[in-house]
Amino acid sequence: MDMLVLDTRRDSSGGYKVDVSRGSRVGRVSSEWFSRPDDERFLSLGDLARSVRGRSDRSQTRVVETALIHVEANRNDPERLTLMLPGAEAPVTPTHWSFGQLASQVGAPAAYLRQLPAPLAAINLQYGLTSNRAEQIKTLETDDPVSGGRLELRAVTGPDYGRIYDHELVEAVQKIAGNGTGDTRWKVPGVLDWSTGVYNPNVDISKDTTTLYASDRDVFLFLVDDLNPIEAGRLPDGSPDLYFRGFYCWNSEVGAKTLGMASFDFQHLHMKSGALSPPKRFAFELRDIVRRQALPGYTLTIEHALGRERLNFVAVRPDPFDAAMRRPGLRTTNHHSVDMS
Repeated sequence: MDMLVLDTRRDSSGGYKVDVSRGSRVGRVSSEWFSRPDDERFLSLGDLARSVRGRSDRSQTRVVETALIHVEANRNDPERLTLMLPGAEAPVTPTHWSFGQLASQVGAPAAYLRQLPAPLAAINLQYGLTSNRAEQIKTLETDDPVSGGRLELRAVTGPDYGRIYDHELVEAVQKIAGNGTGDTRWKVPGVLDWSTGVYNPNVDISKDTTTLYASDRDVFLFLVDDLNPIEAGRLPDGSPDLYFRGFYCWNSEVGAKTLGMASFDFQHLHMKSGALSPPKRFAFELRDIVRRQALPGYTLTIEHALGRERLNFVAVRPDPFDAAMRRPGLRTTNHHSVDMS
C-alpha cells in the first residue's frame, strides 16, 4: 500500500504520521500476508535463502519420454500414486501441483482424476502418457527429508522449459538488501497503527510482521526503504509531499508463476496521490529534484526511452570524502527506475 507521509518528524514512538486515504492498497501484497501459514514465513533473507537453496541442492531435473513412464498404484494405499521414471532407481511421488501439471500435459482432467481411486486414476493416466503426442516432458524431483528421503515430483513441464530457481531470486535481492532486517536501506516494512495513523518503521520482525515468504511452489518478497522518505513536491499547505520507496518480487521454480517484480511508477503514483498539480507539473518537479540532486545517498538521472521519461535513482556506497565534495555515484550497489510520463 502506498501512503502519504503527513509529518516527517518522528513522534515519541519513532514513527511517521501518514494518511492512508491518499494512497491505494496493493491487493497482491496484502493477500500474501493474509494467506501465508507460519511455516511459509521467514524472518530474514538469510533464513529464506538457506531454505530455498537447500531445496535446490536436493533437486534434479531430467527430460524423459512420456511413453516410458510407469504409473503405479498400491492397493494398500489407495490415495497415493507413484511414478517410475526411465533411468530412476526409485519411484517419485507427485505433489498436488505436479499431478495437475502432468495431467495437463497428457490432456487429462486433473480434478476428475483426483476423485477416482488411485488404481483407476493410474489406468487413465497411464493411457494418457502412452498416447501423449508431446512425447517428452521435463521433471523436477526433490528429495524430501521430512518424509525420510522420499522423492517428490515437484514439477512437470515441457522439455524446453527454462527454469529460474527460487534461490536465484532471493540471492539477487540479498546483493542489494543484505539480510532484509535493516542492515541496508531495504528492509521488511514496519507496522501501521490504524488507531493513530502512525507508521513505525522500527519494529521487531516476527511471523506476524514479516513480508518474506516461501512455499513448495513459490517465493514472494516485499521490502521497503522506509527510513529515507523521498520528496516528490509540495502539498497545498506548503509542506513536503513525501513517499517511501519499495518493491516486491516473486518467482516459482515449479512453473506456478513467472519471475516478476513491481516497484513505484510515478505516473501511476501521481494519479493516486491526490496531487493538485497536473502530470506535467508533477514531472517538472521531479526533474528539478534531479537537477538539485536532493536525495542523499542516491544519484538521480533521467532516462528517455520509448517516448517515456523514467526517473532513475542509483544507491551509492557512503563515502565521507565524496559526501563532503558532493560527488556521489562513484560506486553503486543498486539501481531502480520509476516512470515519470
